[in-house]
Amino acid sequence: MCKTKKSTDVIDPPSPRSSRHQRMSKSNASSSYVDPSSSVNFTSYNISTTDTKSSTKSSSKSSSSSRASLVSLKNSLPDNPLIYEFSEIRSATNNFLSKPFSSSSSSSSWRCLIRGKDAIVFQRKLLRPIELPELKHQLSVIGRSHHNSLVKLLGASISGDYVYLVYEFIVGANLAECLRNPRNPNFTVLSTWISRMQIATDLAHGLDYIHHCSGLNSKFIHNHIKSSSIVITEETLTPKICHFGTAELCGETAVTEEENEEEEEEEGNESEITTYRRPKRPNVKKIKLEGTRGYIAPEMMANGTMSQKIDVYAFGVLILELISGDEALKFILEKGNRGGGYVRVSVIETARKAVENGTGGIRTWVDRRLMDSFPVEVAEKMVVVGLECVEEDPDKRPGMGRVAGKISKLFLESSRWAESIGKSLDMSVSLAPR
Repeated sequence: MCKTKKSTDVIDPPSPRSSRHQRMSKSNASSSYVDPSSSVNFTSYNISTTDTKSSTKSSSKSSSSSRASLVSLKNSLPDNPLIYEFSEIRSATNNFLSKPFSSSSSSSSWRCLIRGKDAIVFQRKLLRPIELPELKHQLSVIGRSHHNSLVKLLGASISGDYVYLVYEFIVGANLAECLRNPRNPNFTVLSTWISRMQIATDLAHGLDYIHHCSGLNSKFIHNHIKSSSIVITEETLTPKICHFGTAELCGETAVTEEENEEEEEEEGNESEITTYRRPKRPNVKKIKLEGTRGYIAPEMMANGTMSQKIDVYAFGVLILELISGDEALKFILEKGNRGGGYVRVSVIETARKAVENGTGGIRTWVDRRLMDSFPVEVAEKMVVVGLECVEEDPDKRPGMGRVAGKISKLFLESSRWAESIGKSLDMSVSLAPR
């Protein structure tokens, strides 16, 4: 069992006071959780010595060894997100004159070095006022969340009507570019069925973690699930979900006063330890519409309400996108229309037609760049999972836990298929354009 940082005296060498040290270590080591926010001076830590020369040398060596061990332990622990001074953000981005890393209608970003870390700074408009105590609380909850499929949030800063979110920089390319190489439409780094199933599995578990395991009693909603918000790492093709915590920190979820009053009546007898009261987090929230066409759930479009099921809907679109290689939503020139009219094509609609046409329909609908090398039965089941996630009625959509379980099972079936035909499960590729 791991010891808490206060129980560092268990490292001491045997001495006449070892029995007292043992008693202290037992009282201090209360759990296996190492609190990364504990304030311990790692550089000034020393172990007391005895009066003899030999014990002085021994304890000196032990002190150096302990100090090195503690520094190594500190470096291995996850850091809590920081509150950056706005001056740090301005300095890192050259007063926002550096070349933007990306830009959209809702945000701008810059790649920069901040506090010695390679990072991406996102500037987003605050949709509701947020005070520093609330920002600290939100960051503390997000800081408890650590998953291999999430891009780590390093910290945030507020200035005026904008919030600046600092995320770690990941070397790779987004999923949209991996599926649809702008320089060569016939090329994709995700050229095997296994590589796409692995991405689907990792993303499903990452989103399930966001919904059910992040924070304490939290009901996080990502609200930005789309192929351009998924980074595929260059060396291992591991997917990373970007913008975790953005919806909460930007105020995209604005709780109505009526909902707050109902919760306060239910929780009126609960005592608060801190002076700052944590914001209420109902399962269903009123929001200002934020999303990308093709990924927005029908209920969001209709009345602007959302729950975690909107993430399930967007994930379903992502699954269909992974299998077909097509965009979530596109407009193509209508054949035979001399007036230049365009037709709206949704990956959901084409998937439903493929299912209606049976096995032959699925086979022709799956991305042709897979060279017809995939288990058709598994592909059919994956399409069904995707379509279940995009049901019009949110109550008919499965939760992410169930979705992750189904996709994991289908990944195992795909692995057995790959082994049966002699396909290698190890992949080593480059994301460089060709």
